[in-house]
Amino acid sequence: MNGTIRIAMWSGPRNISTAMMRAWGNRADCRVMDEPFYGAYLATTRKPHPMRDEVVAAMETGWDRVAETCASAADAPVVYQKHMCQHMLPGTPREWMKSCRHAFLIRPPEAVAASFKRRWDGMAEEDLGFVQQAELFDEITALTGRRPPVVEARDVLEAPEASLRALCAALEVPFDPAMLEWAPGRRDTDGVWAPHWYAAVEASTGFAPYRDPGPAPEELAGIVASCRPAYERLAAERLCPAP
Repeated sequence: MNGTIRIAMWSGPRNISTAMMRAWGNRADCRVMDEPFYGAYLATTRKPHPMRDEVVAAMETGWDRVAETCASAADAPVVYQKHMCQHMLPGTPREWMKSCRHAFLIRPPEAVAASFKRRWDGMAEEDLGFVQQAELFDEITALTGRRPPVVEARDVLEAPEASLRALCAALEVPFDPAMLEWAPGRRDTDGVWAPHWYAAVEASTGFAPYRDPGPAPEELAGIVASCRPAYERLAAERLCPAP
């Protein structure tokens, strides 16, 4: 590989995005960035997320400066950026995306909504990122001239190696078996919000087996229904791992 390859992975909350970050971070050739726009997002929206004040105090909150960091990161052969779709508010920088190879990580809305509500009761539809994810897919396709690969969380959990091989091939990056297992514990690259959100990943040593989350609570039916069309749009694009 010549020069730095920057990979931007776009997910919503309560997916396997942190486990995916662990997988890439376990590569010897890779440095990871954990939700670099989160501080700017919270400073702008003032949403009362858990640990909001700590996040804003710890991170760069200038949108243009964060975008420049994402566009220019070059301190490893591969720089993997974990992004949340809902962080990209209307009018925020997009040109930096031309410097990255992009991928999308999806999970059904009933599973995401139920999991997120257990961690933060103030959840609204916009906090789940589904509509933003579909919009970003179209924007990034237009900006880069390439349709980004889409990975379904269930596929990764049921067939980690096949799914990661397919993802790496789509991103034109060699697969590394080190992506399949990692040491437990926190990382210096984890966001300051890790104590609230990352307990399961900190205890993990690899991708957990898939478990059916079951239906979402009835009170979330409206949110789930609103998110489903965007999810299904991207699900139609998903990579199918080789058997």
